[in-house]
Amino acid sequence: MSLSPKKRVSYFYDEQVGNFYYGPVHPMKPHRVRMAHALILHYGLYQHMEIFRPHLIKDNEMTLFHADDYINFLQNVKPGNAHAEKYHKELTQYNMDVDCPVFDGLFKFCQLYSGGSIGGAYKLNRGISDICINWAGGLHHAKKANASGFCYVNDIVLAILELLKYHARVLYIDIDIHHGDGVEEAFYTTDRVMTASFHKFGDYFPGTGHIQVSIPLYYMFSLVRS
Repeated sequence: MSLSPKKRVSYFYDEQVGNFYYGPVHPMKPHRVRMAHALILHYGLYQHMEIFRPHLIKDNEMTLFHADDYINFLQNVKPGNAHAEKYHKELTQYNMDVDCPVFDGLFKFCQLYSGGSIGGAYKLNRGISDICINWAGGLHHAKKANASGFCYVNDIVLAILELLKYHARVLYIDIDIHHGDGVEEAFYTTDRVMTASFHKFGDYFPGTGHIQVSIPLYYMFSLVRS
């Protein structure tokens, strides 16, 4: 009896990711990624994976999905200048508020977590890996031209765009407690990506994804037939 080949697992991690700080009362804690990494080390799981440091993706890689002016804003806004007059309109326009604050190293944080997801898609495309893990990623609420729900750059959309270079179709499964609205919205009009989100719905952020407000049946059937 032949044994199944061992899966090649790639794990993306940068030690800097735990240094980013949304603020003292903010529920989003990038430090938790560092804590997860500590568990991976102490349980010896790293011995079964290849560990890679994600590359810092460039602004032109982000604008494969996101609007140019929005990414330019993320590059230039800082805690020290966020309240300058020139940014008053942009802070509202791009939904930069209590949920999505401006903090030190914001753009680099986006580069790191997005780099891990895109890097994983790259390895899957080329058959270098069978499974890719990026605990820092998964910021599924970010929209094309604004932040949302603690998310600034939608690394999942960018990773799917990378996968579509090699694959005719991609199935995206989201098991977060919140509806994966940013990813669903990004691919709503294409039959090349099917999104399946399992989440709490109703009077709950982001207020979308209710079971009784689903995509049109004719569109769903077109995905199945394809």
